[in-house]
Amino acid sequence: MDQETLKLRRLSAQYLLAPDSRLHVVRAMDGFQAQFLSNTMHAMRLRSADPDAGYAADGLVKSWTLRGTMHLFAEADLPLFLHDGCRYHSRDWTVPSFWNQRPDWALTPQRQAYFSDLIVDALAQGPLTRESLKDRCRAAGMTQAEEDSMFHPWGGGIRELCKRGFLCGMVSEEKAFRLCPAFPPMEERDALLEQTRRYFTNYGPASIRDAAYYFDTSQAEIKKRLARLPVEVAECEGQRLFSLHSGRMPEQAIPDCLLLAGFDPLVLGYEKKQSIFLPQEYLRGIFSLSGIVMPPVLLHGSAAGRWKRSGKRLFVTQFRPFSREERGFVETAAAQLWGEDMRLIFQDA
Repeated sequence: MDQETLKLRRLSAQYLLAPDSRLHVVRAMDGFQAQFLSNTMHAMRLRSADPDAGYAADGLVKSWTLRGTMHLFAEADLPLFLHDGCRYHSRDWTVPSFWNQRPDWALTPQRQAYFSDLIVDALAQGPLTRESLKDRCRAAGMTQAEEDSMFHPWGGGIRELCKRGFLCGMVSEEKAFRLCPAFPPMEERDALLEQTRRYFTNYGPASIRDAAYYFDTSQAEIKKRLARLPVEVAECEGQRLFSLHSGRMPEQAIPDCLLLAGFDPLVLGYEKKQSIFLPQEYLRGIFSLSGIVMPPVLLHGSAAGRWKRSGKRLFVTQFRPFSREERGFVETAAAQLWGEDMRLIFQDA
């Protein structure tokens, strides 16, 4: 397999050549990373045949899943990501965790139990924002140090409640939560296998190293899961690649231009230093040192810049000079997404 064929197969597997229904795509892709909701919605829109904003959030939730990062995913997949390895609905806060082992953790197990119950009871009346939950906890005597633990920017006690299936994030720009619907969690082994099946179906062909990067696990663990899946094996430039048949074979050329999302699965789905879509000399133009993954401008399947939208203006940062024809490709892609009146401003990196 040559690299152009591999690009086509990955673009096709990720629904970037032939979109499908919104919920089907979200489930097939193991959800979308969701630090910034606008990026998430854009990634979903690129791949969806029915992306109308009026119901884009229907049937979806947010929580910490793959790689320990916030993801948007289908509510029907709560059992898949909050499997029985996540201590479903356990109210025992004495068990050691990443959070309560931190030196700055201020909640005793008793105080964590008290405020966790308070939060669950408050959400039983309906969704609330993070700030509203803070106000209720303060009114009940929560100290500043306890608040810093329960509402830590990386998740803290709220994240523990989400992980145990008590609550989940609302699909909104504002940080808000609601109670999770009750569900029977999957067995952890089966859940991880299903996540991996989806990966090699909708991100493949991919290497073991790619999958280990995507799941933030060891290559040995990926090999164990592969042994239970009927994968096909191919080779590209000396690298063994694995895939499961998706039923979507590319029947067209690589698009002239794709305006991918920030934190897009086409970027996050593969080990970044082996990416076939991101030339290594432009790596820092997309992956910032602060952990932000910028939205790439893909020209003929290769990142050549990044973009940022502000109202009816689209700022395009070029990593190398674009030809007049290439600028035309970007203008066409922008018009298809946002309308003909979008004003493009090209600038050098």
